[in-house]
Amino acid sequence: MIPGLAYRRRFKDLSEQEILALAISSEEDDARIYRSYAEVLRADYPSSAAIFDGMATEEDGHRRRLIDLHSTRFGEVIPLIRREHVSGFYARRPVWLIENLGLERIRDEAAQMERDAERFYLAAAAQTTDAATRKLLGDLAAAEAGHSEKANALSDQHLGGDAKSEEESAAHRQFILTWVQPGLAGLMDGSVSTLAPIFAVAFATQDTWTTFLVGLAASVGAGISMGFTEAASDDGQISGRGSPLKRGVAAGVMTTIGGLGHAMPYLIPDFWTATIIALIVVFAELWAIAWIQNRYMQTPWLKAIFQVVLGGALVFAAGVIIGSG
Repeated sequence: MIPGLAYRRRFKDLSEQEILALAISSEEDDARIYRSYAEVLRADYPSSAAIFDGMATEEDGHRRRLIDLHSTRFGEVIPLIRREHVSGFYARRPVWLIENLGLERIRDEAAQMERDAERFYLAAAAQTTDAATRKLLGDLAAAEAGHSEKANALSDQHLGGDAKSEEESAAHRQFILTWVQPGLAGLMDGSVSTLAPIFAVAFATQDTWTTFLVGLAASVGAGISMGFTEAASDDGQISGRGSPLKRGVAAGVMTTIGGLGHAMPYLIPDFWTATIIALIVVFAELWAIAWIQNRYMQTPWLKAIFQVVLGGALVFAAGVIIGSG
């Protein structure tokens, strides 16, 4: 048996009181999640934070109505039953897993939370034969649907055209500063700086395995160095460039990928076959760098291509000349 499933109850085996208690705990958890999202967003996206504050207030209202209903029907003692106690009940992803993924991801998660709850209550009501239980589940589904409508109203209230545009612009800028810039710097460093040592060894030895090992060492070493340098150079508090860990990961991983791209072909035993494929990979890497510069950094195509091709060609030529000599 899968660990954790032994103590779970099936939803169809729950009593009406337990179903109501489950709804109460779920509404309470969702309110706490929305408040956590609001706190995460408040500094950079105050309008979206206001939306989640409003949604949390709505959840509190739902919870109070459910508690009042429970008190009327079953008394003041509410059984302790939560989502994880019920087999097949929808689960919520941890807040710490979502809050670092950006504004749009948080908005999408909140919308999914409402859809999950509404869909579950509707399905549960459809399979219930007891009239009172069916009415209870139908009321819960209607409450969740009303919450979705309220969320849309809150969005209209707090996220007018200008506010939404400003927050989307801020989110895009943060994405550029935290991920694209460090990743682009890493890709350029890994792709260009490793050209000289890899091709110097390739033409000096014409030994593909040795060339691959040198390329692997250069790529991994450059990735580690670039990652730590990026993370240590700026904590992001003043510059607003975001988490140093995220930037370090972006720079380090892309540096390693950039170097490994033209090192991997030297796993092929034939020297000239490996070299030709490596040159094709180099072309693809340089083209990708130019595309990223144009797409995210608004660098004109001709300027981006000239910078990348010229720099890459000079480093490549240096490697070939040194290796051939």
